[in-house]
Amino acid sequence: MTKQNKAFKFRLLPNKKQEVLLVKTFGCVRFVYNKMLAERKETYEKVKDDDKEKLKQQKFPTPAKYKDEFPFLKEVDSLALANSQINLQNAYQNFFKGNADFPKFKNRRSKQSYTTNRVNGNIELQDGHIKLPKLKLVKIKQYREIPADYEIKSCTISKTKSGKYYISF
Repeated sequence: MTKQNKAFKFRLLPNKKQEVLLVKTFGCVRFVYNKMLAERKETYEKVKDDDKEKLKQQKFPTPAKYKDEFPFLKEVDSLALANSQINLQNAYQNFFKGNADFPKFKNRRSKQSYTTNRVNGNIELQDGHIKLPKLKLVKIKQYREIPADYEIKSCTISKTKSGKYYISF
């Protein structure tokens, strides 16, 4: 029998300190995405149609590149920053395949969310709370039971326009 992927979405109830860190993380993820996109766009404008193959194979800068220049990036979950790099890479691949427009810069009004991955038990459900990187235990409204054999691979934390936080995994 093959394992089936299943997603769950619950309301996240962070305290004030956790809320501040969530807002910082949303901002840092957006900042890193836009910074990397600006570098890629600059290179794209220089090369454009001359050598598209070279552009496709160009290496992306990593979020770690910016941590010395921008120390506030060290405060947030590094996996969230790494996922913004992957998102940009996917946006570029879709552009080159002709499936999408050139990647756009993210602004504060765009969806506020970030994804983090489970590594060495850094994400775990614990009696009405979820343990998350940098945030520690955050209260969740768990309205249904998750099967015992369910394995969390990653989770996405998002904030609605009304200010409510959700977690999907």
